[in-house]
Amino acid sequence: MDSNWEGVGKQEFPVSENTKNRGFLEASRQLAESARNPCLGTKKYMKKLFLSSAGVVPETQKDFLNLIGRDPQGLLVAFIPTAAYPELDKSYVKSAVDQIESLGMIVRQVDLVGENQDSLYQKLKDVDIIWVNGGNTFFLLDQIRKSGFDQIIDGLLDDGKIYVGLSAGSYVACPTNEAAKWKHIDDTEVVKLNNLSALSLVDFLIIAHYEDKYEDAVRTGAKTTKYPVVALTDKQAVVVRGKLCTIVGTGSKFTLNNFKETV
Repeated sequence: MDSNWEGVGKQEFPVSENTKNRGFLEASRQLAESARNPCLGTKKYMKKLFLSSAGVVPETQKDFLNLIGRDPQGLLVAFIPTAAYPELDKSYVKSAVDQIESLGMIVRQVDLVGENQDSLYQKLKDVDIIWVNGGNTFFLLDQIRKSGFDQIIDGLLDDGKIYVGLSAGSYVACPTNEAAKWKHIDDTEVVKLNNLSALSLVDFLIIAHYEDKYEDAVRTGAKTTKYPVVALTDKQAVVVRGKLCTIVGTGSKFTLNNFKETV
């Protein structure tokens, strides 16, 4: 993989030769949950999400496999690298692909740029996992809207697909992208977005790549939002499985604004 990829026009990230299309028996739709859930709000109840800073790392791999609930060998992953377009160093994209393939899963690259709701659905309808990779959160959010991804993701998850967010991919799963500004304000300069509303797959905000040096910035930011906040190190993730919402991995847990795990 070329870490100097320029991000001009549609780009193909190389993946292994065993990447191929594979049929998938869609899971039954779940009934809408009438009670408000602290992790999923008013969304349907049995969605599965794995929200992380750094993907499936050794400290969270067991929890990821438990979420899948089956042998990962041969599972088809729609890998969305779109957030990497503005980034100079794209080496982390290959690292994420390596994570996926090391578990025996098959990568299908799906770039949101240039897609529309119908074409995107055709590429995602038969996958098992939708992996939204990291990069510039605001560019990603812009392309999520332009491609119609925001219009189809709920239905895809209701059909049993698992959402994996890595960094920017975790930020956009939240109600808004506001927390992405708390550490790195320069990221907002790539795309000028007045509306930071995101996918609302969960009812809390995530801080990715958290380190102690960011504590003051995160505490200050948390005072400006109504949402609970979870700060994740690169060795942690949030796992959502129906009613259950837990922080997994190693290290102390740092949450604000009355975030509560449900176990």
